[in-house]
Amino acid sequence: MLQVKAGDLNKMGLLFERYHRELFGFLYHMCGRSDASEDMVQTVFYRMLKYRHTFTGDGAFRTWMYHLARNVLIDLAQQNKRSTHHYDLVEYAEKIAGGMAADEALHKEQELATLQNALAKLSDEYREVLVLSRYQELKYEEIARILNTTEGAVKVRVHRALTELKKIYLSIEHER
Repeated sequence: MLQVKAGDLNKMGLLFERYHRELFGFLYHMCGRSDASEDMVQTVFYRMLKYRHTFTGDGAFRTWMYHLARNVLIDLAQQNKRSTHHYDLVEYAEKIAGGMAADEALHKEQELATLQNALAKLSDEYREVLVLSRYQELKYEEIARILNTTEGAVKVRVHRALTELKKIYLSIEHER
């Protein structure tokens, strides 16, 4: 990123190749919409170029990138009301038509859908720490830098988020 900041804009392609999947995963788990996540990845990389002068190189590039991504999420939330997660019924119909293996696949798909639904019901603060720690596999130290807090505070948030996620998941399961 320091090379991009110095004017070598061709290096932006390398950064995109290295980080766009990771960034997409974070944004997708935060908003639950593939199309919106793809758009937000593009916005984050656009902002990297626009605000490249703010990257100092003192901290990790990923930390700066996640700060930009969090700001894009905040902007999206301000523009739109939070939408619910939609599932493709055609996908389920194909699985139902299949047989025993399809039953197992459908069951796993339903469990995943329940987990995604529970994750969507978490507060943004809790969902964010779970996505960063479990899906993005960032270390607590790195998450602390991204969130501008202490590592201990991140551990507490993750524990509370997992407890809340479990409670929501079980309540959704019970409703079925």
